[in-house]
Amino acid sequence: MGFVLTAPRHTRTEPDKDISKISIREDRPLAETTRANTGANTTANTAANTAAKPPVSADQARSNEFLSFRLAGEEYAIDILRVQEIRSYEAPTRIANAPHFIKGVVNLRGVVMPIVDLRLKLGCERADYTDFTVVIVLNVRGRVIGVVVDSVSDVLALDADDIKPAPEMSSTVDAGYILGLGCVKSADAQRMLILTDIDALMSSADIGLLDAAVR
Repeated sequence: MGFVLTAPRHTRTEPDKDISKISIREDRPLAETTRANTGANTTANTAANTAAKPPVSADQARSNEFLSFRLAGEEYAIDILRVQEIRSYEAPTRIANAPHFIKGVVNLRGVVMPIVDLRLKLGCERADYTDFTVVIVLNVRGRVIGVVVDSVSDVLALDADDIKPAPEMSSTVDAGYILGLGCVKSADAQRMLILTDIDALMSSADIGLLDAAVR
């Protein structure tokens, strides 16, 4: 079942906005419940079977939900469970000799958070800083990391049938961080999202921000 934000797409996200508080609405009705057979015994058995099922945890219910965002005109998506909050971009404190895509660090309520510009990391031609530029605050393996993106789109759910395997590429292209391609139908159009393994990306040798967290 898909979900979309009630706010217009590609608008600027308010500073310090908790992703868990984003208002969402269902974009299609629930499947019609199968009609029960007549008879009191059947009704009683159905109720008993329903009660016997273990409750679904919040993590299980959200495990197929993704936050989509834009980088240089392309749409990407990451596991919503990795997202802590969304903030407006603010100039970080620069760190000497850091890679060009690590913009520096900011103080997030007492936590020193590195800022990684995903546009620079992934080789986008331009990386402008505008009113729409936002920072997605991630919590990956106990480490808080901020990633800069052009804009945040929406929160959506993908079924297994909506996810296609990533195409094979030449050895010069590092596709290790790509989980697959998400296909989402929106009215008469179809959106294609690059599903990103943010754990693998943040663990890459040139970033190495998760090394200390996994030792």
